[in-house]
Amino acid sequence: MSVEKVALVSAGGSGMGAAAARRLHRDGYRVGILSSSGKGEALAHELGGFGVTGSNQNGDDLQRLVDGALERWGRIDVLVNSAGHGPRKPILELTDEDWHKGMEVYFLNVVRATRLVTPAMLRQKSGAIINISTAWTFEPTAMFPTSTVFRAGLASFTKIFVDTYSGDNIRMNNVLPGWIDSLPATDERRDNVPLRRYGTSEEIAATIAFLASDGAAYITGQNIRVDGGVTHAV
Repeated sequence: MSVEKVALVSAGGSGMGAAAARRLHRDGYRVGILSSSGKGEALAHELGGFGVTGSNQNGDDLQRLVDGALERWGRIDVLVNSAGHGPRKPILELTDEDWHKGMEVYFLNVVRATRLVTPAMLRQKSGAIINISTAWTFEPTAMFPTSTVFRAGLASFTKIFVDTYSGDNIRMNNVLPGWIDSLPATDERRDNVPLRRYGTSEEIAATIAFLASDGAAYITGQNIRVDGGVTHAV
């Protein structure tokens, strides 16, 4: 009897998160989606799964997502952590509250969800966690100060996590999107991309699906740039 695989998507109501949910469903996963807008719950029902309307900044809402998957399907194979948008201001105009908000949006969203799904993955001796980060994690930009600061922290968290849990066959990787079509398009930004176009949410979803698959079983602790060449590996 084949095992029914299960994927959870946090902040999956629109954009890259929703595209990832659709792609994973197409690849045969049962899907649970959390989003604050209600769109994720609607999408989950469309895909034959279940949804939770709530915030990935709220541990109780994330717990409802995890519990819902375990009650229905008894396992969690994949967690995709997407995110909303944190504060953007000139660097010294960001208040303490802005920085705390950025940490909630871009860093603690992953920490909380990872803490909740890891026990199920430990029981299975398998699991894949994929975090949607940013192309500017290692080349910080003043355009996205809270995003780049806390996603640099996410890269460090990822390394510590895989050092701790890889022996239990639990993997974690970060996808680093550049300019994607879920963002407002400008000619200046497009022309700065070596491929001379914005990427698509579906291209990010395809990368996520690969990292979730058996074909990526030896890939963990990595930060995968999907940005048309905007940034450069060192």
